Amino acid sequence: MNREPEGKRGDLLVAGVDSGSTTTKAILLDRDRKIVSSTIMPTGADSREASRRALTQALEGLGAPQSELAFVVATGYGREIAGEANGTVTEITCHARGVHALMDQTRTIIDIGGQDSKAIRINGQGRVQDFAMNDKCAAGTGRFLEVMGRSLGVPLNAMGERAKEATKDVRVSSMCTVFAESEVVSLVAKGEKVEDILNGIHQAIADRVASLALRVGLELPAAVTGGVAMNSGVVRALESRLETRVVVPEDPQLTGALGAAMIAWDRLEKGDG
Repeated sequence: MNREPEGKRGDLLVAGVDSGSTTTKAILLDRDRKIVSSTIMPTGADSREASRRALTQALEGLGAPQSELAFVVATGYGREIAGEANGTVTEITCHARGVHALMDQTRTIIDIGGQDSKAIRINGQGRVQDFAMNDKCAAGTGRFLEVMGRSLGVPLNAMGERAKEATKDVRVSSMCTVFAESEVVSLVAKGEKVEDILNGIHQAIADRVASLALRVGLELPAAVTGGVAMNSGVVRALESRLETRVVVPEDPQLTGALGAAMIAWDRLEKGDG
């Protein structure tokens, strides 16, 4: 992401806040639409409070007063209760805008968050052409990974690297999180290697998410965003399933907040503030 050198900014800022089920993200842009500060923190039980704290932390990180903040757009799971916002925009639109700002050749976005996953097809202007979303169950989400990792005693941030050591194709067929957890426990009891099971878990997630991408009509290049994009095992499995390379942005959790901030500038310049 294009960032200003520390200490350099204009005197007018806008913010994008992405209130997710697991983490809340905030980005500040200066008048040149350059990122001057960002923050990621756990959402916890209070989405409104998490949004407020994320915004405050981003301002404090820049050493900027609240008075420099001209417009705030909120998006994500808790956008309707993000108390500091001047407006709200759907996460589909914000992810499309954020990814397009970073990688304008991208045509398909696969976003895998804590409790939902989605595929978005966009055009050359970053406008949404079609999308599909899984928000009714944890399959194909970070929550699914978290539960499986806990069953295997493997931290989330180690799952991708451990799966590289897989030597056998072990399938996890259940996509219901409860049944999949039982299946994983059974595989361990049968003596299957943890690395092989992890690889099977990543393949199961890739199968679920790839089906969303194919449903909207996969166009290349494709990008993967969200917290799960930092899991190299899922990315590898997704590339194998889709038979193509997928790109992961430098800060894949921040694309929604970036899109919201870009839209904040649009609205401010139109006089919506």
